[in-house]
Amino acid sequence: MRQSKKFKAYPFDYHQEIEVEIITLSNLGVGIARVQIDDTEMGLHQSAHDKTKNDGWVVFVPHTLPGEKVLARIFRNDKSHSQADLIKVIEPSPDRLEPACELFGKCGGCQYQHLSYEKQLAWKTHQVEELLQHMVGIQASVSSAIASPKQWGYRSKITPHFKRPRDGKIGDIGFLLAGQRSHLVDVLQCPIAMDEINEMMPRIREETRANAKAYKKDATLLLRATQGRVETNHRNPISETVITDAGDITFHFLAGDFFQNNPFILPAFTGYVADQASAGGAKYLVDAYCGSGLFSLCLAHKFEKVAGVEVSETAADWARRNAELNKISNATFLASSAEAIFADIAFSADETAVVIDPPRKGCNEEFLNQLFAFGPSRVVYVSCNPATQMRDLKAFLTAGYKISGVQPFDLFPQTRHLECVMVLEKIEVS
Repeated sequence: MRQSKKFKAYPFDYHQEIEVEIITLSNLGVGIARVQIDDTEMGLHQSAHDKTKNDGWVVFVPHTLPGEKVLARIFRNDKSHSQADLIKVIEPSPDRLEPACELFGKCGGCQYQHLSYEKQLAWKTHQVEELLQHMVGIQASVSSAIASPKQWGYRSKITPHFKRPRDGKIGDIGFLLAGQRSHLVDVLQCPIAMDEINEMMPRIREETRANAKAYKKDATLLLRATQGRVETNHRNPISETVITDAGDITFHFLAGDFFQNNPFILPAFTGYVADQASAGGAKYLVDAYCGSGLFSLCLAHKFEKVAGVEVSETAADWARRNAELNKISNATFLASSAEAIFADIAFSADETAVVIDPPRKGCNEEFLNQLFAFGPSRVVYVSCNPATQMRDLKAFLTAGYKISGVQPFDLFPQTRHLECVMVLEKIEVS
């Protein structure tokens, strides 16, 4: 590979090979090493403030594990760290496994296939602990991550991509190449996808290539398992059933809409949220970001009344249909503007618990201000991105809430991703 003109030649040369020991993992699942750099030369490149914090120059090496000695090749020097490719593992960790997928290390979808599942759970728990400490400045108790009942073949939805056809032919169909933003790796089978998806994959790939003339730009396919079959049309309605302690609840929604993609862990996941939301004795529940009603309907039996709130009228309509389908009469759904999320909520705040499950970017300031103005007694914050959850946590603490529980769930085995449920209680002012 030719050296980029933008390459910064400090502290390592382009493609310089170095032996390093991995000390920990980043929240992206990348191995972290620290290398001592000559203090005199460092002084020319770092501020005095940075030098006081210097415990060694950070080098990120993907597909490595703590305790391993590895040979790495530098490809980028940034202001405070370098990035390197793994050449070989010199001294492997006892926790290292042979990856189940031959594309591991090439496909960017999985980061932990080389790590035992027990250790995956431990690192995900540790990840939340570190984020609490470094982003919020507190050492709160974090419960051990709850395991997925299935570590392989659990994912009910995958979305392979491909580039615009050239000369009437489609190239690779798959996912982003590890460490890349545009290059793809061809994926014939995905071991974390459900069996019916992998059975359907060859046919879908063949049909897509045969229909190449229909695609004028980059495209994304959909394969979504539902009721023993695979749906490929984003606009077709599908269903998913979740087991609760009040019975089975069936949800209908469009195949392309958001719904949790690991159905096997949903009973434990929704059950925990239900128990925590109702633990404070609240009579009423508000489910913000309610979507098609997952939490609203799975938790309804715990409360006298439930109000699901959505900015999307379409999502609110699906939630209403699902309530009717499951004969749940104490849940209503509102489509509110982003500026007035709680305007139509008539519940007493002191008797109300709120569940929030925002997108990866977390809650915006406008929503949080409205939530704090409403002032519910208890908030259960469900997040697929603990980093933005910790950012929002600082606002909760300032607004007079305290942490009463932090519980990670492993909805995405073999990957760095996790769901984190944080329980927040309003501090009573005497």
